[in-house]
Amino acid sequence: MADSKSTVSLKLLIDTKRQKVLFAEAGKDFVDFLFTLLSLPVGTVIRLLSKDGMVGSFGKLYDSVENLDLTYMEPKLNKDILLKPKAPVAGPNILGLLDLANVDVPAARNKVFYMCSKRNNNKNINRRGQCNCSGSAPTAHLYVTEDPKEQCPKCNHHMSSQATYVGQPKTTVAASRFGAAGYVKGLVTYIVMDDLEVKPMSTISSITLLNRFNVKNVGTLEQKVVDLGMNEGVKLLKESLQSKAVLTNVFLVKKAAA
Repeated sequence: MADSKSTVSLKLLIDTKRQKVLFAEAGKDFVDFLFTLLSLPVGTVIRLLSKDGMVGSFGKLYDSVENLDLTYMEPKLNKDILLKPKAPVAGPNILGLLDLANVDVPAARNKVFYMCSKRNNNKNINRRGQCNCSGSAPTAHLYVTEDPKEQCPKCNHHMSSQATYVGQPKTTVAASRFGAAGYVKGLVTYIVMDDLEVKPMSTISSITLLNRFNVKNVGTLEQKVVDLGMNEGVKLLKESLQSKAVLTNVFLVKKAAA
């Protein structure tokens, strides 16, 4: 299991007679973790679970891209766009639960663009500071690229003159706010069902659930606090793709088999 800095606790309500988790009482951290799963790229999920652990044919599809010779791919296309997609930025504790150390995470850095290299030649810059290959009118279009090996469409010189993007790059709401706010509000206890349905907890909802599960003898119920670490996090991700008894399979299977 991961160290204490990479674990999240939750309280399970277990039907010991049927060896089944009825539901869990969880806080913000666990619900944020569950919601993070929805934002993971498929390529990242395959890498986390390993191709052999994937349900269905995605593993074979991943193999196909990995093994396909570059001569069959579009020019300048990097396979890592498919095989190692950028995972969403999240809080360090959440990332630790999924072992994303080997998965590419977008770095918070300024973007860099490149313009025609002739801009560095004073003879090719007009009084407005524009490259002559882009024209001299005030509305002349200045070509930019992220690849310094690109050629200027006007003069065919390399677009290697660096221009730094001003300001911070925009990110998604989840990426920019997760570290401080996450997805759901704190100071609230949530009910997480065995099939990962999430809803706010209340006394009425707990009683309703006990009736729903037809619990006649509360003596068969047991509360147990468990920790979700790295191993459990990856297992939960896998179970969420193939089972409707996720919490039972993650936290009780070993006990039932013993």
